[in-house]
Amino acid sequence: MTSAPAPASDAPEPPASFIDVIVSLKKVAGPDGASVGDIVDQLDERAFGLLILLFAIPCLVPGLPGAQVIAIPIFLLAIQMAFGAKEVWLPKRALEARAKSAWIESIADFADKRLRWTTVFSKPRVTFLARGLAERLVGAICAIASITIMLPITNTIPSLAITLIAVGLLQTDGLFTLAGSLLGLAWSIFLAVMIWGLFAGAGFAVTLVREHLPWLGNLLGQ
Repeated sequence: MTSAPAPASDAPEPPASFIDVIVSLKKVAGPDGASVGDIVDQLDERAFGLLILLFAIPCLVPGLPGAQVIAIPIFLLAIQMAFGAKEVWLPKRALEARAKSAWIESIADFADKRLRWTTVFSKPRVTFLARGLAERLVGAICAIASITIMLPITNTIPSLAITLIAVGLLQTDGLFTLAGSLLGLAWSIFLAVMIWGLFAGAGFAVTLVREHLPWLGNLLGQ
């Protein structure tokens, strides 16, 4: 007597992690790559967090050429989050821009090898810090952090902050969004103090020369 085959399970398959979604983008890219619009279409309802994460990954490399340009779409997306937008909006020209297949593959491989740990340590917790009004506040902080990437200074720290924020939003993990927000704010304040110090120091030096060292000003042609 043969045993009856086990009935097929009707349990739904677990949703793919956001890292798996990023890795799957390699299938979207043909020989000529893929347009940004094609990529957005693959990201379903998680488009905001995933797009921000996608743009932040290249900026994690210290001194990466072009990071200042990549920070612009991060800023646009973060501003939309801050104002409570529900759907991603990017200029038509940006949506039509094509990403090379090598670029998409490198981003996917980096996410798979270097960011897989975030799916292990992140989970839904302290969710009020990753939803609603807090999500809009986090979007504003993310926008500020993206501005610092545009400056000609190392982009690794603000990119890491944005990455943590994006993971927190994707996983509704308030601890990740809090960690990313604190890091982004700390870095932004540090840069603001440094810039203020440079201008204040320059002003002090000019005043010192004019009032106490006029001969030096004449020597410098002031």
